[in-house]
Amino acid sequence: MSARRAAWRTISAIQNKEEYKGSKYLELIKGYRSKIEKELETICQDVLSLLNDQLIPNARAADAKVFYLKMKGDYFRYLGEFLAGDKRKTVIQDAQDSYKEANIEAENLKSTHPIRLSLVLNWSVFYYEILSSPDIACKLAKQAFDNAIADLDGLEEDENRDSATIMQLLRDNLTLWMSDLNDV
Repeated sequence: MSARRAAWRTISAIQNKEEYKGSKYLELIKGYRSKIEKELETICQDVLSLLNDQLIPNARAADAKVFYLKMKGDYFRYLGEFLAGDKRKTVIQDAQDSYKEANIEAENLKSTHPIRLSLVLNWSVFYYEILSSPDIACKLAKQAFDNAIADLDGLEEDENRDSATIMQLLRDNLTLWMSDLNDV
């Protein structure tokens, strides 16, 4: 997924540049972009089917259920990066619903739990990148970060390391996003 998403971002940037220049290769570029989008859509739909048909219904532990629901939201988010029109609106709503359901399940986990933190990290990225709502993204990330900071005492070393890594990503995003908000 990562390689295809990176390829899609790259070819989209090239397409924008070549459209501006009026390139004779524009149709070739558009065709390649379309091919990548079809591959991405197929992969996402396959993963979403696996999540919906097998993984989520059979998840018993809270952390497993949160992980799979977060993953479901992530794959709908990936579709929202390139789909357009009504399809895009649908996958965005599906992503939002999945993240919300995961968040409800995550209330059964400690605020420092790495899966709970990664849920908020990805959900805040969704708000920032897909919904263009940096204020909500910042609020969500800051609340999770502050709650986790308050509960850091008593964590085991392995859990502390995982949580600290995700908290650093939350903080990095907050710093970047707050800077963007202040520039506006």
